[in-house]
Amino acid sequence: MTGATREDSFTEDYWRDPHGTLARTRETCPVRQVDFESGPTWLVTRYADVRAGLTDARLAKDWRSTLPAEERAAAPPGLPAPMSHMLTSLDPPEHTRLRSLVAQAFTARRVAALRPRVEAVAAELLDALPEDEPIDLVARFAIVLPMVVISELLGVPEIERDEFARLSTVLIDECPEAELVRASTEMATYLEGLVAAKRAAPDDALLSALITASDEGDRLSDLEIVAMAMLLLMAGHETTAVFITNSVRALLDDPSSRERLASPQSVPPLIEELLRWLSPAINASLRFAAEDLEIGGVAIARGESVMLSTGAANRDPARYDAPAELDPDRNTAGHLAFGHGIHRCLGAALVRLEGEVALAALFTRFPRLRAAADPAELTFRHSVHVHAPRTFPVVLGPRAGT
Repeated sequence: MTGATREDSFTEDYWRDPHGTLARTRETCPVRQVDFESGPTWLVTRYADVRAGLTDARLAKDWRSTLPAEERAAAPPGLPAPMSHMLTSLDPPEHTRLRSLVAQAFTARRVAALRPRVEAVAAELLDALPEDEPIDLVARFAIVLPMVVISELLGVPEIERDEFARLSTVLIDECPEAELVRASTEMATYLEGLVAAKRAAPDDALLSALITASDEGDRLSDLEIVAMAMLLLMAGHETTAVFITNSVRALLDDPSSRERLASPQSVPPLIEELLRWLSPAINASLRFAAEDLEIGGVAIARGESVMLSTGAANRDPARYDAPAELDPDRNTAGHLAFGHGIHRCLGAALVRLEGEVALAALFTRFPRLRAAADPAELTFRHSVHVHAPRTFPVVLGPRAGT
């Protein structure tokens, strides 16, 4: 199969409307090769193929798994440390060992216990916002809420949160390799110092718990601790911030769906449909063929990279009727917004909770909230992993009851 060039697939049209581009790809060439800076990559867009790929052990997260066994140990990682030691870059058994250390912090029960704090943070942020002048919803609310929550959960000082938000954007968006390495190094250097400080004066936050597990069981190196903290900080706010921003944009255009936020029992199904429809992580991070295989009838050679598009899968008409429509009454079972299999998003329950709280608080308090800019004027992040405007100006309007 001939491959499309990067320019054919990832143009400004894609950054503005990735779902439109992905839909055309799914319809015309559902497993097609696109050209990334790192080299040709197979983009997979049909639901059945994506779901199967997410659990296919032949698609490794560590590119070194594609090498002969005798060459793996000497090969350099594909990403700079500590990014190369993140869960998203590892395969079993390393992945299994590391994930087990943090999974208990994100169980549905433990996340549900965070609701009062998430509600309090949302209220504090909204209390501080002006009613009658444009604000950037991204910078003033959508990013801040999940950043505060994940920082408190990990035990990261508040003074560093804005810098973490900036660095994580660099690490997730498309940028030159030198800038990626610089941002990774800056974040790692800070976290290394924080790990040392927590080791000397532990608290009851998750980072100290990871250090204790390492000290008591010799299970985590400092590099692994820093990598875990970096991943949780990045993923712990990026996905939710994108989801909140795009959900507000969607609900402003859909008053009937927005009205469901007033009914607590109607909120969870609305959230699930928004997750399916928006797919906050629109494309999964790269996988690598550890052996020759076929995906959707297309031959993938050992060593080639594969990107599974969960956003395209979630709008596949072979899986959902009228998938391009936002329908809170649909059965969303099986959506892939959080992935599937052993790499399924660890913080899925937290994203759901923060989304529920943020949207209900925002629209309940500001029922006349409106966009303050023409949609055509919005500029979008250049990222193959998330789709979101860089800023989203809104006017909140009068508070409810005034």
